[in-house]
Amino acid sequence: MKRASIVSSLLPPLVAVALAVAATSAVIVLSGGSATAFLTTVFSVPNDRILVNIVNQSSMLALSAFAAAIGFRMGLFNIGVEGQYIVAACAAGFFGGAGLVPGPLNILATLVVAVVAGGLYASIAGILKVTRGVSEVISAIMLNYIALTMAGYLVQRYGVESGLTFTTTPLPPSSQPLGFGVIAGAPDVWALTVVALAVGAGYWFLLSRTRFGFDLRVAGESPTAALASGVSVPRMVLISMALSGAIAGLVWMPAYFGSVQKFGIPENFQAGLGFTGLAVALLGRNRVVGIFFGAVLFAFLAAQSNGLQREGIAKEVVDITQGIVVLAVVVAYEVVRRRQAKAESERVARELATEREAVV
Repeated sequence: MKRASIVSSLLPPLVAVALAVAATSAVIVLSGGSATAFLTTVFSVPNDRILVNIVNQSSMLALSAFAAAIGFRMGLFNIGVEGQYIVAACAAGFFGGAGLVPGPLNILATLVVAVVAGGLYASIAGILKVTRGVSEVISAIMLNYIALTMAGYLVQRYGVESGLTFTTTPLPPSSQPLGFGVIAGAPDVWALTVVALAVGAGYWFLLSRTRFGFDLRVAGESPTAALASGVSVPRMVLISMALSGAIAGLVWMPAYFGSVQKFGIPENFQAGLGFTGLAVALLGRNRVVGIFFGAVLFAFLAAQSNGLQREGIAKEVVDITQGIVVLAVVVAYEVVRRRQAKAESERVARELATEREAVV
């Protein structure tokens, strides 16, 4: 890779982070807080427990981002990742807790159930888009609310009491995978964080080394060109939405098989991963390395935000930082793209001028 290409790839996110930190600091100062306390707390070295938490959270954010990235590469905005992983988590919670499959096989079977549930639920938005022309954004937003309401009803109706709420039956002991004891004295890294790495490798291979990935990228960038080359755009929309939903179905699985081991709203469930995954995918430009970088960054900021309250700063200011990072990086990449396009046009113009002078 040329030096200019490396700079154009790394500079925008670094500039975006710097702008986000500066803007957040300004907001804190204007609200009467201490920017120094904010910077010191957020950028302090995390302790061992927080480091493990960052790794665990990064795995779920990366899975959510890969689900969104599949849609983005097809030109679809799958804002329904949130609802899709809620449905998948609910289905997995009931199936895994029932222990219908013996021993460790229950883990694999539950993952399959989650993938199928997420894929089928996402397919609803794809079918509506292809058959009725309904925007996937509108249908997916509605499906998010339906998923939350439906999951809450099913858990309350068929779950078991857990304090003041209801949850699914906890996982059988034989289906609880061990974690990785990376740091002595700290909690284990969830065993299924490796799923995020596997999905990342599969995402790269699918889009870069297969005919389907090529067709998906062509259909996303130019439906007209895709039709001219014999690619069925409606078919690609359906497959892409189903595949995006299938990956979304895995989002909560590292936590479910890690430390939670039962599903319930809101006691045992982490909301917002789907929406955060969209931001991570945008930050990472739908690239594997970029997505993992964005997932770690967002997990790091979220984990460090817990210490802000001790300094009298609302932890929600980190949401401002994350939002500005995404906005700034989108603008920065667009500026880089335009400068590269201008430079390419000038280069072509110079070459044409040189050829005309040679002919004359």
